[in-house]
Amino acid sequence: MTLQPVLDAPLPVVIHFFSIVPAFFMGAWLLLASVKGSPLHRAVGKIYFACLVITCIVTLFIRASFNSPHLDLGPHIRLGVIHLFIPLTAWGLYGTIRALRRRDIAAHRGIMIRLYLGALLIAGAFAFTPGRIMHQVVFGS
Repeated sequence: MTLQPVLDAPLPVVIHFFSIVPAFFMGAWLLLASVKGSPLHRAVGKIYFACLVITCIVTLFIRASFNSPHLDLGPHIRLGVIHLFIPLTAWGLYGTIRALRRRDIAAHRGIMIRLYLGALLIAGAFAFTPGRIMHQVVFGS
């Protein structure tokens, strides 16, 4: 295992990696730990939220490969199927803020579980398919 493929990648990929990896572990802890609603849960949750916002924004600038179905939106933006997770993640982040403002903890919990499953586990699984950078990190070239 080597991080070299990430470090050699374009800047948006590097930022994406260093925002999503901590989010993966923080999200798992937030879902599994028994400190729900505590100051620690809230503090980690805010960092987790910020990591996901950064990930949503920077992912727009990670170009889909020419080998996969994609949509060209200019010289720097080429969106592939995996980019469909961007609006879904953004919608989940918006929804969790709304739920918290309404003090609807059940809705917040449900949104965060779906967000973790969709944005981190399902989209993350795509990142490990052959030809992608995370596949190279874990399994080599």
